[in-house]
Amino acid sequence: MARVRTPLSPADPPGSRSGQYAAQYSATRSRARRSLPAADDMDVKPWAVQALLQLTNQASLRRLLGVARTNDIIFDITDRLVVVLPDIVATVVGRWTIEIETCVCDAAELQAFVDTLSVTLVEPFDIDGERHAIDFAIGVAAGPPGSFDDVRLAEEAEDALIESRREHNVVIRDLSKIDPMVDKLALKRELKAAIERGELFLQYQPKVHVRRQEIASAEALVRWRHPTRGLILPNDFIPLAENSRDIDRLTLWTIEQVITDQKKLKADGQDLTIFVNISGQLLSNPAFVKRACEMVSQGGVAMGFEITETSVIRDPVSAIANLNIFADHGIAIAIDDYGAGLSSLAYLKQLPARELKIDKMFVLQLTSSNRDPLIVRSTIDLAHALEMEVTAEGVETPAALALLSVMGCDMIQGYLISRPVEIDAFRQFLREHKDAALVDSARASFRVAAFRRSA
Repeated sequence: MARVRTPLSPADPPGSRSGQYAAQYSATRSRARRSLPAADDMDVKPWAVQALLQLTNQASLRRLLGVARTNDIIFDITDRLVVVLPDIVATVVGRWTIEIETCVCDAAELQAFVDTLSVTLVEPFDIDGERHAIDFAIGVAAGPPGSFDDVRLAEEAEDALIESRREHNVVIRDLSKIDPMVDKLALKRELKAAIERGELFLQYQPKVHVRRQEIASAEALVRWRHPTRGLILPNDFIPLAENSRDIDRLTLWTIEQVITDQKKLKADGQDLTIFVNISGQLLSNPAFVKRACEMVSQGGVAMGFEITETSVIRDPVSAIANLNIFADHGIAIAIDDYGAGLSSLAYLKQLPARELKIDKMFVLQLTSSNRDPLIVRSTIDLAHALEMEVTAEGVETPAALALLSVMGCDMIQGYLISRPVEIDAFRQFLREHKDAALVDSARASFRVAAFRRSA
């Protein structure tokens, strides 16, 4: 069954169609996304599809119909789409733009979907008794499991839309036709010079302490702004850095940049612990351990290292010894992505960790799954028994935040608080953040919901 989603907009008048959609948004958003199965679960239709539709003749329509009626045309279009294409999730993502998500079996079915989409939009629309042609730019990206992640799929769809506006044709990006090995080999060669060319940069994502209602720390996330490929995310180049033995140089650059940025934060009156992700390879590298400790000690800032549980299992003797060296130098240790790998309590109890981060795959479906809340609650209790604080990653909804608060989770991190942003935007966020009000409102909404269920 097709679903419609639309962003909340406080400017929408209560009686308008956009206002009606906005009222339904918060209740349908998570259900709509879950209506598309994960790639691993799609036995019948394994290809994920994302399409972006954008009106291109809105200026002429505005002169004919007026501003108010033209602004509502996007919902007339969405109504037609969900009737003709019942297996889609349609999201109004802008005044003139619709995002469509669906699944298909293969390239042939993808082409059939695009053909149906195009034919559906060619027919003029009946607007208040008059027929009007609406012109569109259409960009589509799709591919089988293993050929993309969510970020790349979105970026390919956006690039296809830009090309569609330029070429005045529907543009399809079939990710199955792009050889990932060619990309990886090229990126591996280019990564070596990326630091010297100044192509790498950091973004910061805050962690909010739920009980204290304040920003307690932040995670530094390295990004690569490639001159021709655009933004490249860590999942695409960190494994290459590990394979090419450039991971130590990349991580030392990250630590150095974090120290520089922390001095800016201190000048603003913000003394936060910033966490850096450390590859498992580096936990058995004495030269890296020595240099990292020297840099942090000389930098005079509060820093933490995030390590995955699987990185310890790789070489537990060296890893545990070096983690203790980090801890002796005042570096906070956090266990990242807990639950995503092969959790080992035997190693967990030996680590000098102060913080345990629950993997976001458990948090994203916290309010919709029967098992995930049990796993999260037991993990929180386990961490507290080991005298560690717990951070939940991937918090995107007030309902998830409220439930985590009730469970006793110490800190939260996710898009509900802030997306990762560069240092200047992060400094501005710290000056203006309203995390206390956010926590209070989430708790209040949870109490109201709980009261209604018990009534």
